[in-house]
Amino acid sequence: MDEENFNMSMRKFLKMVGVSSQHEIENAVKQAMANKAIAGTETFPAKVTLEIEGLQLNVTFDGNIQLQ
Repeated sequence: MDEENFNMSMRKFLKMVGVSSQHEIENAVKQAMANKAIAGTETFPAKVTLEIEGLQLNVTFDGNIQLQ
């Protein structure tokens, strides 16, 4: 295994996931605010599941997204 290549590809994947996820969440909040579906003071439970079939990895991360 090439540790440097492994670490670089993992960081690239995690950065893509983080940036894309943030963008999707921001858009969903803006849309909900525009539709007056939310007040902008909510806290939303959030869950992300990481799955890598070839490694039989399936792990879930739970947290909260707070708007205020």
